[in-house]
Amino acid sequence: MQALSESKTTLFCYHCTDPNVGMSLTKDFNRYKIFLADTGLFVTLCFWDKAYTENVIYDKLLSDKLDANLGYIYENMVAQMLAAAGNKLFYYTFPKDEKHNYEIDFLLSRANKLCPIEVKSSGYKTHKSLDEFCKKFSSRIGERYLIYAKDLVKDGETTCLPVYMTMFL
Repeated sequence: MQALSESKTTLFCYHCTDPNVGMSLTKDFNRYKIFLADTGLFVTLCFWDKAYTENVIYDKLLSDKLDANLGYIYENMVAQMLAAAGNKLFYYTFPKDEKHNYEIDFLLSRANKLCPIEVKSSGYKTHKSLDEFCKKFSSRIGERYLIYAKDLVKDGETTCLPVYMTMFL
């Protein structure tokens, strides 16, 4: 794990056991997500179906006609942009029921408040994890963000940002 981190080709996002400012104090070294530091390389590795450049999958991906769950690509893209802006990466999960969990994709610390971020590639009308997290930790929340592929809007207390605006967080 240390060799991957030192290689600067990966980004580690650690689970925070107590979402609050000072998340480095409560990061769980045994629970983490790994992102590729280069999203373009990640896309290549995910969809590389031929050894030469005439790749139908790339054409469909770039023209938004690929029938695939692109959530992992969006999440990788957001991780790369947050890290490039100097943020350490943290996430948080908590139980929904006996078999399922809510997950906040990223947590940022701003002043003495948290800014939870949920990333969506589709199905952006609901953001249950974000809503439940903000209810549970209401006194700790500053701004809350949904990052997605649509236009900038305000949905109640949630700021919905186009993915390309992540760099401004």
